[in-house]
Amino acid sequence: MEQHMSRFSRFATWASHTSGHPSSFIFALAIIVVWAVTGPLFKFSDTWQLVINTGTTIITFLMVFVIQNTQNRDSAATQLKLDEIIRSLDGANNALLNMEELDEKDLEVIRESYLKLAEDARANLRKGRKQKHASPPAV
Repeated sequence: MEQHMSRFSRFATWASHTSGHPSSFIFALAIIVVWAVTGPLFKFSDTWQLVINTGTTIITFLMVFVIQNTQNRDSAATQLKLDEIIRSLDGANNALLNMEELDEKDLEVIRESYLKLAEDARANLRKGRKQKHASPPAV
């Protein structure tokens, strides 16, 4: 299967992996140390402070979008993999496929059903009975 990622997605993946590398942390720390050491040279002026404030703000602002893009793609891929596992299992509740698209009310109904199943299973274990494999109601 060929990969068809946009330029931004390729950049976001590269930037996300690069920024998470220990050498990137060391580089950022070195910049902070150099900035701090130059404080006396610039008499701790407003401009000296503005340089680090502006730089870190811009980098943080841009990294939010880069990391969010990477996280969105990773999350979508994980959801698709989980959907495929659910779809391929005999006896699985196919109503759970693509459930991330449900609204909060529907998710809560399913969640409550699973909490009840877990509670019943634990009670059965305490009584020494085998677990039943029941599915919650579909929404």
